[in-house]
Amino acid sequence: MPSTGLSGLFRSFDVYYRDAGRRSAMEALYARFLRPGDLAFDIGSHVGDRVSAMRLLGAQVVAVEPQPMPYRALRLIHGRDRKVRLVQAACGEAYGEVELFVNSANPTVSTASPAFTQAASGAAGWEGQTWDRSVTVPLVCLDSLIERFGSPAFIKIDVEGYEPKVLAGLSRPVPALSFEFTLIQIDLVPSCLERLTALGFDRFNYALGESHRLAFERAVSSAVLLDAVMSLPASANSGDVYAWAPAAA
Repeated sequence: MPSTGLSGLFRSFDVYYRDAGRRSAMEALYARFLRPGDLAFDIGSHVGDRVSAMRLLGAQVVAVEPQPMPYRALRLIHGRDRKVRLVQAACGEAYGEVELFVNSANPTVSTASPAFTQAASGAAGWEGQTWDRSVTVPLVCLDSLIERFGSPAFIKIDVEGYEPKVLAGLSRPVPALSFEFTLIQIDLVPSCLERLTALGFDRFNYALGESHRLAFERAVSSAVLLDAVMSLPASANSGDVYAWAPAAA
């Protein structure tokens, strides 16, 4: 492996594990969705900070990560935990394979979406990002994961522009889920919300960046959520949309 890959992995650990306040906010947010014994899916687990938060809440976790080096880190951190099931694959709309574009220096933005790398090229705040190699990885879908592991109480999706493909692989509602959005591909949010509405999700909220703090005091309609997110300045960079099905509203 190139040395930049290892340094990129160390960077991820520094970003996602160093800030105790951020970890506390994450746990408080996920406590809205998970109780001890619940099942959670972490799609795009990277170095496992979300897995750690979910486990501290007593949830069982299925962690899905396609990148070889982050997956090895997941095995070192969570591999002996019987309440964590690790799946080395990307997640999309069906079984198969997909080309993964790897950013060795910043693996958190590796992606299966060529449109994502194109959108980042020349965009403010994304200067210097390079997807320097690619690798073919297995592809699973949410429906297949549900058939294998059971229906989760919460699904977290963070796959750098591949979110619509992941949601296309879900044909049944779950109590709640989240998906990441970026301002460089803000046009993906309407299609994701349309898909979720078709599945029966009817209440929404969002949090910016790594704040893990919901923007609205109470969940809102898809129209209100969409208006707020589409009005964000480019400096907001990214965030996560949270969605609830009626039974969990």
